[in-house]
Amino acid sequence: MGTANDFRKLALSLPSVIESSHMNHPDFRVRCADNKLRIFATLSGEAIGRGVVNLTLDQQAAFCEELPDVFSPVQGGWGRMGMTYVHLEAATEDTLLGALTTAHRNVVAKSMEKKAAKSTARKTTRTPAKIKR
Repeated sequence: MGTANDFRKLALSLPSVIESSHMNHPDFRVRCADNKLRIFATLSGEAIGRGVVNLTLDQQAAFCEELPDVFSPVQGGWGRMGMTYVHLEAATEDTLLGALTTAHRNVVAKSMEKKAAKSTARKTTRTPAKIKR
């Protein structure tokens, strides 16, 4: 059903996304609130028909439970951080778009949370000016 080209086309259809490369594999990055490009998906398993999306652990569990033929955790530490394989041949276009959109939103939201936390930390850690006598 799905192919690496479908994955690529759908990833690039999302807002502020560019294709780049990470460890000699295509990746998809979104420009975030801090103006940095952050990876939300890769085609690191393209040669064997797999893409990877960046999900939360709860999302990963739900996706894998609902569609075990389509989604599985990446092995090792990356999988324990939410990185999830998408088995492209088993995925419909709607399923691919849903997974990519979820990963895209996760990365954008995390960036916005970090930016807000830094802003709050700066406001609360400022020391008052010395009082002249």
